[in-house]
Amino acid sequence: MGCVESLKYEVVLKGASFKECREYVRAHCKEYRDVQPGFRLFEKAVVGVPPISIGLDGDVLVFPYTKPCYGTFLLKIEDPEEAARIRALKKK
Repeated sequence: MGCVESLKYEVVLKGASFKECREYVRAHCKEYRDVQPGFRLFEKAVVGVPPISIGLDGDVLVFPYTKPCYGTFLLKIEDPEEAARIRALKKK
């Protein structure tokens, strides 16, 4: 994957803080995994203030994405393979 922009995504929150993203994921997703900055999601390194929560709801991932000059967004993307990879991470 070259860019998140090339994926079909839904914006859940716009201009959100990492704390707001984390709280949303934990309150609205059936399960989640916490990762550290630099963790690779869709072949891209995740940036943010740890812990960064990635939500899982079936094959749907919910995660913060920061776009330079535009801020942080909470995105929702359906991807069975990536969801399975994240789900396989040990929950802390």
